[in-house]
Amino acid sequence: MTPLESDNSAPKGFEKFTFAGIGMKCSIIEPKSLSKTSDWASIVSELEQWGEVPDTSSLQSISISEDESGPIAILHAGSEWFAEFLPWGSDGMLRRRSESASEICDAPCGGYSWEGIDIMVIRKNPPMGIDSDENLREALQAGEVGVAREILGACGKSLGLYHQHVNSERVTPADPIRWNQRLAGIEESLRAHSMWRAPHSRDAECMLGLGSVRFQDFKEGKIRIGRPRLSDALFPPKCEFPAIRDLASLVHDLSRIHHNTACNLDIVDLRSALIGGWRESAPSNWSSDSVFYTHRGGLAIWEYEQCLLDVVEAVSNQSGAPQPSTNLISYVRPFQKRMFNNRTIAALSVLLAFLGASSLANTFPFSGEELPIPLACFLSSAALMRYYRRLAPPPEMPFSRFF
Repeated sequence: MTPLESDNSAPKGFEKFTFAGIGMKCSIIEPKSLSKTSDWASIVSELEQWGEVPDTSSLQSISISEDESGPIAILHAGSEWFAEFLPWGSDGMLRRRSESASEICDAPCGGYSWEGIDIMVIRKNPPMGIDSDENLREALQAGEVGVAREILGACGKSLGLYHQHVNSERVTPADPIRWNQRLAGIEESLRAHSMWRAPHSRDAECMLGLGSVRFQDFKEGKIRIGRPRLSDALFPPKCEFPAIRDLASLVHDLSRIHHNTACNLDIVDLRSALIGGWRESAPSNWSSDSVFYTHRGGLAIWEYEQCLLDVVEAVSNQSGAPQPSTNLISYVRPFQKRMFNNRTIAALSVLLAFLGASSLANTFPFSGEELPIPLACFLSSAALMRYYRRLAPPPEMPFSRFF
């Protein structure tokens, strides 16, 4: 993306830049300088705080690091505090996720905002040790399928426990219209050759999702409520999402790790362990067969969205085609074609049911001799519909393996 200009509309101690390219626009706010304790006092002076934050007067030292989500300041003020900056803001739900967190979560204890925009979140004495991303990579590289399945099952179960907790929070009906509109907008901006729309299950209710979920967010049995990914700024969500989208984000991260480690273990078996762990602890309606039913979108359409978001970020960073996302997207059209061909069976099932009903209506009042024909139509219709449902690609099967 090309920098347009530096914007003066930023809080004290920060600078704001606006970038644009191929129909996308993004503003980034970052601290100008953060090397001395006095810098910290300066940058928080105009910000609104929430939750627990370090006392600026007791600050002893400060150091700075950075990861793919932005700068991180490590503050020493009696305890160790981590200030995670949000260069491109958030979806407005980060504070609510933090305040609604359960014991399964590693959540920020506080944060700062400016004019309603989240600027940073604060963590106090966060869990140390190795995260599940590193453990999983080691298991895959060593070919230890049992260890890998155990890690995947545990991460899936932790995610399901999070969803079980937020099930008591605000839940709204499924929103397929806006979900499909969002996909259409991303496809149009990328000039994608693929297109996917789905009716979705009514059980795929909107909830307080995590947004981006990766294995690096799992550590010591807790799931980290982390910062948003860059694509959330390039294509800000205008709707809420179902729990299965969080699962799709984690399943797609498994695909990335499997690809990057050049692993020879069966991806279907690994996905099965992850999905099974989630279904074990997630709310039964959010993890039902209806929600996973691929002919209505299922897990697959949300994986497709994750692939598109990877491409969005790669284009903005001019970093080349992201894998395995680009490869998976190339299979979407034949994947959909096969599902479309399956619909001829569903259409025949509906036709037979209609013929059976018409036969009964035309012969009413009917005798026992006239029952065999409509009965055969109804039975054949039911058998074909069951067969059609069995043809739906299972959620454990990635696009590239369904051929």
